[in-house]
Amino acid sequence: MNYLETIFSTQTLPPESIEILIAELGEVGYESFVEDFGELRAYIPEEHFNRNDLDKVIRPRFPNITFHSKPIPRENWNKTWESHYTPIEVDDFCYIHAPFHLPNPKFPVNIQIEPKMSFGTGHHQTTRLMIQAMRRIDFKSKMVLDIGCGTGVLAIVATKLGARIVDAIDTDEWAVENSVENAKLNNAANISVIHGDSRAIVKTYDVILANINRNVLLNDMSIYSQHVKKGGSLVLSGFYSFDENILIEEAKKWNLTLKTSLRNEGWDCLHLIKN
Repeated sequence: MNYLETIFSTQTLPPESIEILIAELGEVGYESFVEDFGELRAYIPEEHFNRNDLDKVIRPRFPNITFHSKPIPRENWNKTWESHYTPIEVDDFCYIHAPFHLPNPKFPVNIQIEPKMSFGTGHHQTTRLMIQAMRRIDFKSKMVLDIGCGTGVLAIVATKLGARIVDAIDTDEWAVENSVENAKLNNAANISVIHGDSRAIVKTYDVILANINRNVLLNDMSIYSQHVKKGGSLVLSGFYSFDENILIEEAKKWNLTLKTSLRNEGWDCLHLIKN
């Protein structure tokens, strides 16, 4: 599978507009993003690219933005991604780095990620928010699901925090492959990676982690509720702060109550408890 790299000129856009642009691109199939000196590089599987869909989400909000696309064969992706990848620090808690960077002993949790074409390398605010929320949850000996796992970084964090069994699910075959590889890199033998969507959820979990997008979260809320234990945690992100109330109201329909919410640059994360 080949990918398209679409490069947007963002020199005149404020940070909050760039975040809106990233979210809009996510709605039409873009999976990974890199901000780089006045440019936003966005990546989408070639077969999922539709120029009409792109124009529909771009032109109303960003009528003057310029962009161009070029194909990136899969075998060239690592070189492209590595040239932009930098380690991530989540507070004083978690350090996410690639194999070509050294671990940082100042952080209690060090995670090694092979930086391939999967969402969830840690650079996006929603991944950081999820990790910040996870820090407040007791994972010791728990059963955990990471739905929409991307690179598997959240599944690995759960393992580092003491989870007994972790299942990771993603619809993208490349994400599944990358998650398996990253689990091995971090000696996380308790992680099982599954190709599929919410229909692949068959177990009941103490904690469910879902960093996806608003529409999927709303659509699958009932499924998450069915598969999280009474008193268990559902942690959601991948949506704007102004959508928080919509998700909270939907959660209430399925016996899920808000415990805490976190925000970062217009993005939100909810920690819900099953009644």
